Amino acid sequence: MGEARRRLLRLLGAAAALTLLVAPAPAAAQEQPEAAPVTVPALTDWVAAHGSYTFGSGTRLVAPDGAGRRVADTLADDLEASGHGRVPVADGGASRPGDIVIDVRASARPALGTEGYELTAGRRLSITGASETGAFYGTRTLLQLLARGDRIPAGHTTDVPRYRERGVGVCACYIHVSLPWLENLVREMAYHKLNQLLLELKVKSDAHPEADTWGYYTKDEMRRLVALGDRYHVEIIPEINSPGHMDPWIENRPDLQLTDSDGVKQPARLDVTQQAAFDYYTSLMDEYAQVFTAKSWHMGADEYMLGSDYAKYPQMLRYARQKYGPDATPQDAYVDFVNRVQAYAASKGRHLRVWNDGLTGANTVPVAAGTTVEHWLNVAVKPSRLIAQGYAVMNASYSLYLVRGGFHSDTEALYDQSWDPRSFEGEKLDSATGVTGAKISLWPDNGSGETENEVAAELWPALRHIAQATWGDPHPDATYAEFTARGTAVGHAPGWRDLTKVPVPDGTYTFAADGVTYRAEVRRTADGYATLHGADGCLEIHGGKLTLNTPLQPGVQATWEPCDSGSTLQRWELEPAATGYHLVNAITRMALTVTDDGRPVQYPPDQRTPALWHLS
Repeated sequence: MGEARRRLLRLLGAAAALTLLVAPAPAAAQEQPEAAPVTVPALTDWVAAHGSYTFGSGTRLVAPDGAGRRVADTLADDLEASGHGRVPVADGGASRPGDIVIDVRASARPALGTEGYELTAGRRLSITGASETGAFYGTRTLLQLLARGDRIPAGHTTDVPRYRERGVGVCACYIHVSLPWLENLVREMAYHKLNQLLLELKVKSDAHPEADTWGYYTKDEMRRLVALGDRYHVEIIPEINSPGHMDPWIENRPDLQLTDSDGVKQPARLDVTQQAAFDYYTSLMDEYAQVFTAKSWHMGADEYMLGSDYAKYPQMLRYARQKYGPDATPQDAYVDFVNRVQAYAASKGRHLRVWNDGLTGANTVPVAAGTTVEHWLNVAVKPSRLIAQGYAVMNASYSLYLVRGGFHSDTEALYDQSWDPRSFEGEKLDSATGVTGAKISLWPDNGSGETENEVAAELWPALRHIAQATWGDPHPDATYAEFTARGTAVGHAPGWRDLTKVPVPDGTYTFAADGVTYRAEVRRTADGYATLHGADGCLEIHGGKLTLNTPLQPGVQATWEPCDSGSTLQRWELEPAATGYHLVNAITRMALTVTDDGRPVQYPPDQRTPALWHLS
């Protein structure tokens, strides 16, 4: 933060503090000013004052109708969820000591931008934003302050983010990620003032039912998640990766697959030289528009020729030269597809985002202006060049990745280095100009390498670090241990669910469902699932085609295999349902159903009703 900005924030803070902290209570006047209270991200500016604010049984939320009232209503729900009881909401009017006043005033607070807020604590506590989002972030700070007790030291902060995009990316592709896990993530993101969740995922298609192999979400499931994101000011940006990584969509559409010079179909590669391929992809975009409210569309566009090269596909060069002339390259056919998608997205009011690794400089056709490039891999075209060419660039560095069963970001090392979003793979920029922000990414390269709960344990420190590095000072504490203590102090977001609880104690049970009976010992695993130990081994999803080292096809049988404490495919969630439980595999996220001939097999719940297991 520049010195001029610091002076402006202090002046704003001092003025507001003098205005709103007049006539402190006699008891509070004896209290000395305190250091900035603990939050994540740390407050960008804090002006301490004498006294304190106390949340109590007489506290009200005071807000006018409209944006302020919506923020207050959400805060009331979150206060109740975090154990503070139901706080009444008053429609504006005069406030009184102990009240929490929420105001949205765009004209009076231009310095706050679209996401900043002011918070003043004294006899009463006030939160002011120039927008609904800014006021909402002020309430997240308040919730974190109340996580440490009902008393908040008097003072004032003007808290404004350094970067406008602060996010998390999740590849909920191939490997399914449960909806409760994603809901936890949205709540945690909002609690730490992160505002963008990229989801690469498959939504069940009505237009293309041949693509509805497992790994999809129903439209109603995604509408539920998007509604949560909208309420908590987390933009959920969908991604259908193309023209590479398309096998989840076109494995049953060989007519759309790119064919190499030997006549071999490539199930992961869309043939961008076909108009039918473009029409197919944009029809999927239209279906997603029925569910997602984000103003951005992510098409991925990464690793199209991973493990191969354009020379194997002469039709790419022919297409490019027919359209762009004799000097065109095969990569121009790829960029042409990107630009056509960009134009289609723009016609629907959507902004296009792509990964950077396909932009190698071997193309003569530039990517369309206005496209945001998310930089994750060090290639020939550096971030500085992309910014000089006019593209907005987001830092999605591989050093920020958490890969299931693979590479894990070294959050402590990044913190000690005072990492910030100017530090890309292969280049450190002197200026933040052109850099939109940064995000961490969760990818399932080895699907059975870790369970969701194991990923969550690794995620929370990384999430808090990216929140800090994109909002304010990337190194607010002298040591990483002190910084992690901040996370411990503020805890989890209101409404966060502990997904590691096993609903039955360890012991031996009879499992009975649909005429099938097993006798098995339930043992809780360290990551919060259960293993079932029977006379012939442990119950495991076993067999079928493997994708990312995981049997992801519906209909794969559960069998009794030699017990292996390291096997994630032997871990089960006992999901309470009616008078019994569903057995949901911890990795495939499919529940067991029982076939007519008595075999337990996995299916998504919208394809086959899960078996209801009674335990005795």
